[in-house]
Formats: sequence, C-alpha cells, structure tokens
Amino acid sequence: MTIPEAVQLVVQAGIMARGGEVFVLDMGQPVRVLDLARNMIELSGLTIRSADNPEGDIEIEIVGLRPGEKLFEELLIGDDPIATPHPRIMMANENCLPWKTLQSRLEDLAEMVERRDAAAVRALLIELVPEYRAGALTDWVASATNGSTEGVVSLRTPKAVNNLPSRAAS
Repeated sequence: MTIPEAVQLVVQAGIMARGGEVFVLDMGQPVRVLDLARNMIELSGLTIRSADNPEGDIEIEIVGLRPGEKLFEELLIGDDPIATPHPRIMMANENCLPWKTLQSRLEDLAEMVERRDAAAVRALLIELVPEYRAGALTDWVASATNGSTEGVVSLRTPKAVNNLPSRAAS
C-alpha cells in the first residue's frame, strides 16, 4: 500500500468516527523485515555480504528477538471486528469500564507501581483486561537499579533471566 492510499484510509476512518471508536485498517499483506532489508540494500545500489558474496557492502545479521519485541502485533484485543461501509476499514468491539470504576482502579495501579509490586500490577491488568494474555514477567526496575540482570526476577521462566543482554550491550 502506498502512503497516499494509507492516508486516505485514515481520513476515511476519521470521517466515520463518532467518538471513542477503535478502527482497524487493512493495509494489505505484511512485509517480512528480512525482505525489506534486502530490498533497501539493493535499491541503494549496494550489495549484501553473505557466504556467497563475502565482499558485499552490508551484512544482514539475524540477532533474534530482544526483550519486549514481538513477532506479531495484535490488531485487536477481541476477535470480533465490526464491518463498516468501507471494505478495508473495520471497527473494534472492545470492552470498556465506566469512568468511576476505571479511575478507582487506576489509583490502585498507581499505588502498586509506587510500591514496585510488579506481581500486583500484572494481576490488576489481567483483571481489568480479560482478553489480556500475560507473558513472562520480568522486574526491569530491579535490573535498572542494580545495573545488571543478576537477581532479576522472572515470575514465569527463570531460565529467561540468564539469557537477558547485559546493560553494557544495550
């Protein structure tokens, strides 16, 4: 999809908005980052350094996921988008809390954050967003405080702590 086509979809979704809706725009097929990198190198007039071409200009190194990165981005929390008059614009049908309830729970959240109680924060998020699927929980505050990943707490996968990059490598 070209930039003008994407802008046109955004403008059309804005025209449909009444207030508070979440729209999902169909921007076409996903592009693999590796393919994008290869194309950008070649379109710049450079060559890819590889086993077949050791004299190439740029080597593509696959380093894997870094902490916090995902392979796929969820477009919606729920799985039931509502069709709109435009075939490439869908509207999300997501739960929301009344403001008074949300405000009270946000105050609870602020207290949990101040206490640095990562497990309580996680439990509250799971309670407030039923569709949320929590992954491993790593206490990055403890990591930042002592300057290393030694002693970092992971509530689900203790082995993952040993695989974290050191702060010096970041």
